[in-house]
Order: sequence, then structure tokens, then C-alpha cells
Amino acid sequence: MQADELRVLTASIIAALKTVYDPEIPADIYELGLIYNVDIDDGRFVKIEMTLTAPACPVAGEMPSWVENAVAAVPGVAGASVNMVFDPPWDQSRMSDEARVALDMW
Repeated sequence: MQADELRVLTASIIAALKTVYDPEIPADIYELGLIYNVDIDDGRFVKIEMTLTAPACPVAGEMPSWVENAVAAVPGVAGASVNMVFDPPWDQSRMSDEARVALDMW
């Protein structure tokens, strides 16, 4: 995959990730800093490492499939898988300024 193609595909994947929200928090998972890594292989299969704000999150069982479905729907993506990780644990320092504004956490 050429650099331009990779850039466009990455931007589309990030846009898809920004459509997934934790139902208890009015900010998307990307801006919350829950996405730790996105890897696109040569076959355009996307592997995502993500976490949750807390291991006991009520949607822990459902959120990976929401993420996989959102990313797999991106044109040019062959498929997606999510690996849930809790090391390092999530904390508020991972949030973007956009999420801080949405949550009034300054």
C-alpha cells in the first residue's frame, strides 16, 4: 500500500472510531484515548488494541464488536479485530482536549 493510500485509509478508520461512544460518557472512544494502537496489514485487515475506562465497564462485552463493525464498514478495509488490553491502564491523561471540553474536565 502506498503512503497516500495508507494516509487516506487511516483517516477513514479514525473517523469510524470517532462514531463509537461509551454510552455513559458523551465523548467518542478515540478522543477519550481508549484506542492504543491501530495496525493495518498489507491485506488491509485492521487490528486494534483498545481499553476501557474501567475493566468493569457495563459495555465491555459489546464495545469490541461496535468497534470492529465501525472499522470493517470503512471502504477499503478487509476486516477488523479488536484486542482488549488493560495494561497500561487508562487514565484521564489519555483524553484529547476535545474530550476534556465535552466533559468539562479542565
